[in-house]
Amino acid sequence: MIDKAIIDTEKPMVTFPEGFGGKLIVLVGLWTLRTLATDRALRQSIKELAVDMDKQWDISRIERLDSAAAFLLWQAWGEKLPANLIMRPEQRRLFKYCHDRKIPTPHPMLPDFATVLRYGQVPLQGFYQHMRAWLTLLGGLTPDFVYLFRNPRAIPYREISLTIYKAGVSALGVTALVGLLVGISMSYLSSLQLQRFGAEIYIIDLLGLSIIRELGPMLTAILVAGRSGSAMTAEIGIMRVTQELDALAALGISHSLRLVVPKVIALAIALPLLIVWTDVMALIGGMISAQLTLDIGYQQFLDRLPKAVPIVNFYIGLAKGVTFGMMIAMIACHYGFLIKPNTESLGDGTTHSVVTTITVVILMDAIFSILFKNVGIP
Repeated sequence: MIDKAIIDTEKPMVTFPEGFGGKLIVLVGLWTLRTLATDRALRQSIKELAVDMDKQWDISRIERLDSAAAFLLWQAWGEKLPANLIMRPEQRRLFKYCHDRKIPTPHPMLPDFATVLRYGQVPLQGFYQHMRAWLTLLGGLTPDFVYLFRNPRAIPYREISLTIYKAGVSALGVTALVGLLVGISMSYLSSLQLQRFGAEIYIIDLLGLSIIRELGPMLTAILVAGRSGSAMTAEIGIMRVTQELDALAALGISHSLRLVVPKVIALAIALPLLIVWTDVMALIGGMISAQLTLDIGYQQFLDRLPKAVPIVNFYIGLAKGVTFGMMIAMIACHYGFLIKPNTESLGDGTTHSVVTTITVVILMDAIFSILFKNVGIP
């Protein structure tokens, strides 16, 4: 039995006064979070001493007692005060606070079907809300196109030409570079495999069909979605932040007619032209690589290409360009109108716009591949 714990007076101390048979426990010193944090043995001894319910505790001699130390004693005593506890009135208020602020016992959450269904409804509701808002935007474009068809003078030619320049002309450099590198990479890697079977001449068929029908439209659409789609979303979002959309509504100017329609028309025109440009650059890169690796001449490449790739594949690529362009513009405008007047919403809306647009482009490309699986295949 410990008669007295000899410790620095600046630290908490437990003593057992003589004459009480070890039944009286006296706490002295500074009982604060700072002093208890470094004395793990003292915390353990308090828990061991609190097991014996016959002992009497005296905490009136503690120089300083904070809420952390009071909570430690409260837990050691089984969340109740021991019998015949000796303490000062201000200390009693601390334990009353511990009693009033009981910490609930954690219970493991067992997943059930209702819980899983409830959490699964959140993304489904978000998808439904986005689809509803997007279809509303699409439905609003129909009367706008009818109005412009009946009133050609109301067509926003300046906005359309500006968007064509920003999304089309300004993207010629990056699409040319990407197309050239993709053509070189595909030609080089394919030549290594075709040489094993003595089928070097079929590299023209492989490059022509894959680039004109699949890679050209999809790569161009992804680049435009990341470059121009995000810019459109941010532009409309900034108009929301600066209250320009509210000003247009106050003047009676249609958001759809002045903001959405020009972008849809411009991308429906610019994207097919960019696809042709990207196809040409990719085929040039593939032709150069085929001449260097397989010794296939440029004239031979150009003569065989129309025979290996039917012209209908070119038309399918252009149809993809028109569809992708309209989808990119509508999705970018949809997320732009959803942006709230704060900077955090602007960043989130732009990110969601790019991710959604790229996903939809890949999905639409897969739909085109399924619908035209037996068209244009020699």
